[in-house]
Amino acid sequence: MQILDGKALGKEIQEEVKLEVEKLSKKPHLAVILAGENPASKIYVNTKNKTCERLGIKSTVINLPENVTEFELKSKIRELNVDDEINAILVQLPLPAHINESECIKEISPIKDVDGFTPENLGALVSGKTPFAYPCTPSGIITLLKRNNIQISGKHAVVIGRSNIVGKPLSLMLLKENATVTMCHSKTKNLSEITKTADILISATGKRIVTKDMVKNSAVVVDVGIIRNSEGKLEGDVDFEQVKDTASYITPVPGGVGPMTIASLMKNTLELFLKQNK
Repeated sequence: MQILDGKALGKEIQEEVKLEVEKLSKKPHLAVILAGENPASKIYVNTKNKTCERLGIKSTVINLPENVTEFELKSKIRELNVDDEINAILVQLPLPAHINESECIKEISPIKDVDGFTPENLGALVSGKTPFAYPCTPSGIITLLKRNNIQISGKHAVVIGRSNIVGKPLSLMLLKENATVTMCHSKTKNLSEITKTADILISATGKRIVTKDMVKNSAVVVDVGIIRNSEGKLEGDVDFEQVKDTASYITPVPGGVGPMTIASLMKNTLELFLKQNK
């Protein structure tokens, strides 16, 4: 068994981005909209902000109150769309309950959509075209597999989870890499029978569900979930201690997919800047 060390690879990719940014006379600029007082969101945004600073990327955080209206939020997005100083826009999710997330995401200009969540970018992914940006977590996972020389083409990849943020785009990206993909979810029957056929097993549910009996010998296991257990310790969808001796490769939680997501965000910010400044 080998650990898929997202922390080390994430740092390596960040360093690559930093070197590219240093060559630029004008610097990329990421704008993050944070609406409300969600503690986890504040931590994520702070991490993104500090990472930008370290890499020489400009970062602006726009704090909006919990009671911000959908109209006000959309107006702010439209304002950023036409601001030539802003190259990448991120709306931190989740938004306050009274706001329609998908309607707000639709407002982001596709060429500034650093998360790759707009209908135009997801539609490009579905139709086999190249979006302006690939969603950060799926992109980080594909990079983690490739940089560790794990073959994707011809392999059976099973993805547990069908969210628009991870499950759906990741499945499409694995198809693009010529994997045979099975998507599973909360209504899937005989889940373990399907997961035991996976050469690459990826779980993104936020629930502790993957045990040793669900994993084929020598499978590659990628854990996207992040949960705080009853002792306050972070863990993932996969029972790491049970599964580690069965898998050929496995991601830890924390230190696996999370750092790759941040690295992908930084890379996307740089790439959107370059596309806008050809």
